[in-house]
Amino acid sequence: MFGIVRPCRHVMCAGLYADWMGHLCGLCLALRDEHGHLSRLVTNYDGLIVSVLTEAQSPASAPRRRAGACALRGFKGADVVQAEGVRLAASVSLLLAAGKVRDHVADGDGVYARRPVAAGATRLAGRWSSAGTAMAGTLGFDPTPLTTAADRQALLERAQGSAAAPGLRELTRPTEDAVAAAFAHTAVLAGRPHNQEALEAAGRGFGRLAHLIDAVEDLADDRASGAYNPLAATGTGLDEARRHCDAAHAELRAAVDGLDLPRPGLTRALLVRETGTAVSRAFATAGTHGAGHPPGHAPGHAPGDPGAPPEGRPPKRDPGGLLSFACAALTCCTCGLYRPEWDEDRAGSCCQRFDCSGCDCCGNCSNCGSCCSGEGGCCCDGCGCDCNC
Repeated sequence: MFGIVRPCRHVMCAGLYADWMGHLCGLCLALRDEHGHLSRLVTNYDGLIVSVLTEAQSPASAPRRRAGACALRGFKGADVVQAEGVRLAASVSLLLAAGKVRDHVADGDGVYARRPVAAGATRLAGRWSSAGTAMAGTLGFDPTPLTTAADRQALLERAQGSAAAPGLRELTRPTEDAVAAAFAHTAVLAGRPHNQEALEAAGRGFGRLAHLIDAVEDLADDRASGAYNPLAATGTGLDEARRHCDAAHAELRAAVDGLDLPRPGLTRALLVRETGTAVSRAFATAGTHGAGHPPGHAPGHAPGDPGAPPEGRPPKRDPGGLLSFACAALTCCTCGLYRPEWDEDRAGSCCQRFDCSGCDCCGNCSNCGSCCSGEGGCCCDGCGCDCNC
């Protein structure tokens, strides 16, 4: 449900977090209003990025409406995004969820191995796919790269034992193509066609990262169960996988740098910093820190880089057991708004969390005193550096 991008209020200044919540709640309500309450299950943090990208390319904020009280917001109302970008995010989320469910059914994962569950899941995936495709049509978006991604992936996986076995880069290509298409269409919705090439590059980098991070996080379980994993299938070790992730993150960051974004703050926070954090989190969970890297510093990241934990503070570990189960259940029930301490990256101030070297630690931005003193204000919007709080 949540994806690799998992921002929380502890690592975002108040203004950006409020914008993020506006997109998140807007997506949830768009799914409910157009496809019923059950469709809200497909709310996806990664799919939500297309809504953020659409607004980032517009000089003015996306239209918002006042939503009523919600238990996930502490029974408070909120101003939520209501725009074409949110509807594109809803379409993408439905199509991604449908593909994921079909993949589970095909692999016979867990409860999906039971025929009644598999039959029900297949029907649900069909409804979600039809709904996502119909919604995409109203936005002028061709969903083919998303609807065919799962089938293309399955063909590549079946060819793994043959003489023409695909390499790791080939295995990630269907995901890259799907995300690239969704990202590029945000330029059409925002009326900035000159951004399409850079958005496609950003989508490919993000898609590759998502695929690789998922493989790293699942590697131990897949080996234990004998399930397919692209790293195990291609003989890719964790050190090499880390190099692939770092290369993809560098390409993603370069693509974001090449975008014409009147409102870059939230986009850069998600696609640069949060993706770097996701890489570090995945490999820390996998138990790798790499030779020559002290505890608490992820391989490939110097202190202060996006994705590096605060200096001198090793990542907190999941304690397991009943406490871990209860926190996971609460996280799920709140759409990820609640996050346990070991799943959050906390730091004392904006300048500790972000690379602000390009603007003299926000010195060239206005109204940034509260942010850089750690009080959680909103600053640096549009200054172009990674802080963009």
